[in-house]
Amino acid sequence: MGKSPLMSFATVAMLASACATQTGWTPTVDTFNSPNAFRLSQDMEECRAIAAQAAGGTLRETATGAAVGGLIGAAGGAAIGAITGSPGTGAALGAAAGGIAGGAKQGIESDDRFRNAYRSCLRNRGHNVVN
Repeated sequence: MGKSPLMSFATVAMLASACATQTGWTPTVDTFNSPNAFRLSQDMEECRAIAAQAAGGTLRETATGAAVGGLIGAAGGAAIGAITGSPGTGAALGAAAGGIAGGAKQGIESDDRFRNAYRSCLRNRGHNVVN
């Protein structure tokens, strides 16, 4: 028994949203007149590791959001499907929609936590972070 096209789309969409946040973003740092410029490379490596830990891992967060969203979507879809006479189809559609939305939301939030932690770490180490 093969996967339905809807579930294949959901899987691809979740993986794409997770991978999009793993592109290697780094903040822009202005080193002009900075007494800390000599240690920027080391601080960036250390702050990236700290930020990754603070974010909780984008892939893991995306998967968690997809699972929770899928469960909520399935329940809502089944309820609507029951009214229209097709609870199974409603649950499947609701799970797919909820999974995509939940995964994307968690992935974006994890990425935001990563960026904020990275910037904060560099600023706390005396660097002028532009973005």
